[in-house]
Amino acid sequence: MARIDYFNDPTAPPANSVVPSVTAAIRNDAGDILLIHKVDNDLWALPGGGHDAGEFLTDTAVREVREETGLEVEVIRLIGTYTNPAHVMAYDDGEVRQQFSLCFECCWVGGQPREDGSETKEVRWVSPADLDSLSIHPSMRLRIDHALDEKRTSPYLG
Repeated sequence: MARIDYFNDPTAPPANSVVPSVTAAIRNDAGDILLIHKVDNDLWALPGGGHDAGEFLTDTAVREVREETGLEVEVIRLIGTYTNPAHVMAYDDGEVRQQFSLCFECCWVGGQPREDGSETKEVRWVSPADLDSLSIHPSMRLRIDHALDEKRTSPYLG
């Protein structure tokens, strides 16, 4: 399903839904971060997606990473909570969703990166120095920057 992201845009349609979602920040031993090239908006992002009823939010992160990248991960900690009424996503079915997302740091424990074909057209380990060369939504870039900031702390999710 195609979507248009609006960010601080006075012409954006009003939100008609809020769906909890997650993103996952995964780094390799070289310090690179795993990003996906999304089919729906043609932007680079952390893997993630919508929370399903009956799931723990941390299970949503594990499921979404597996679906979009083929990797098995364990959740380490909460990086942050992101919600902004000025960031809405308009889908072609008429839904206009206000951003509401929790970002988790995850540890790669198995699997190999691969595209899923329906949501991701590329999966890539990206050096922090190369982030500026990619098209990344400002809201997503904030999460990535927070994930890369070693000084940020959040409670452990044991």
